[in-house]
Amino acid sequence: MIISLETSLAIENFINNICFITLFITMLFYWIQVGFGEFDFQKNYFNFGFISMCCTNFLLFFSLILRWKSSQHFPLSNFYESLIFLSWSLTCIHLIIQFVTKTNWIGCITAPTILFVNGFASFYLPAQLQKIGPLIPALKSNWLMMHVTVMLVSYAALISGCLLAIAFLIIYSFTKIKTTDIPKTFILSTKTINSRLIFETQTNKILQNLDNFSYRIIGLGFPFLTIGILSGAVWANEAWGSYWSWDPKETWALITWLIFAIYLHTRFIRGWSGIKSSIIASLGFIVVWICYLGVNLLGKGLHSYGWFT
Repeated sequence: MIISLETSLAIENFINNICFITLFITMLFYWIQVGFGEFDFQKNYFNFGFISMCCTNFLLFFSLILRWKSSQHFPLSNFYESLIFLSWSLTCIHLIIQFVTKTNWIGCITAPTILFVNGFASFYLPAQLQKIGPLIPALKSNWLMMHVTVMLVSYAALISGCLLAIAFLIIYSFTKIKTTDIPKTFILSTKTINSRLIFETQTNKILQNLDNFSYRIIGLGFPFLTIGILSGAVWANEAWGSYWSWDPKETWALITWLIFAIYLHTRFIRGWSGIKSSIIASLGFIVVWICYLGVNLLGKGLHSYGWFT
C-alpha cells in the first residue's frame, strides 16, 4: 500500500498530537501519585503511568518509521527528526529506569522533560524545519545512522541522569530547610520525633536512590557519547578530509565529554557522591542542552539549522 506524502505527514501530525496529550496526562498522573505518597508500585506494577509511557514510546517509534518510509532515508536528517528521536530515546530510558527501580517518582522527573521536547518539536519549531527534504551529499552515508543515533541516545541517557542529580539537589535543599524550621529549644513529643525519623529515613532512601541511579545512567551515556564523537570524527574525515575542524558542535561535544569525564573520575577515583557529584552533573545538564539545542539553532557550523539567522 502506497501512502502519499501529504497523508503520511497528516498521520504523523496526528500521532504527535496524541503523544503530547498522552504525555501531559501521564505527567499529571505521576505527580498525583507522588503527591499522595505512592512512591513505589510493587503490588500494582503495570499502572497507568507505565502503560501510557509504553504507548507513547510505540507511537513515537511508529512516527519515526512512517517518516523513514516517506523520506526514503533514515529519519535523522534535520532538527525536527532529531527531536522526535530524542523524545523516543527518553521514553526508552524512562521505561528502563522504572522497570529496574519500580518507583513512581521517576516519572515526575522524566515525563515533563519528554513533554517539553515533544511539544517543542511539534508546536514551536518553525514549519520549514519540520519539512521532509532530500539529503545533502555529505549525509548520504551509513555514518548518518551510526553517528547521529549514538549521539542522541547518549544525550537521552545523560539528560536523564542529570535530571536525577538535579532532583537530588532540590530534595536535599528542601529537607535541609525542613529540618532547620524547628527551634532547638522546642521540646519535641515522641510522636513528632517518630514522624521526623520516618520522614528523614524515607528522604534519605530517595536521595540515595537518586544519587546511585544518576551515576549509573550517566555511566551508561558516557560510552555512547565517546563512540558518537569518534564515529563523527571518522565520518568528517570521509566527507571533508579532516577528523577535527573545531566546528562549534565539535567544540561543545568535547566540552560535554570533559564535564562528564570529570564527573565519572571524581566518583570513581576520588570517591565523590551526593552533593558534589550532583553539582557537576547539573552543570553537565546545561552543557548538553547548549551542545544539542544552542549550537544547532544559532546557525553556525556544519551541524546548525539556522533558526535564529
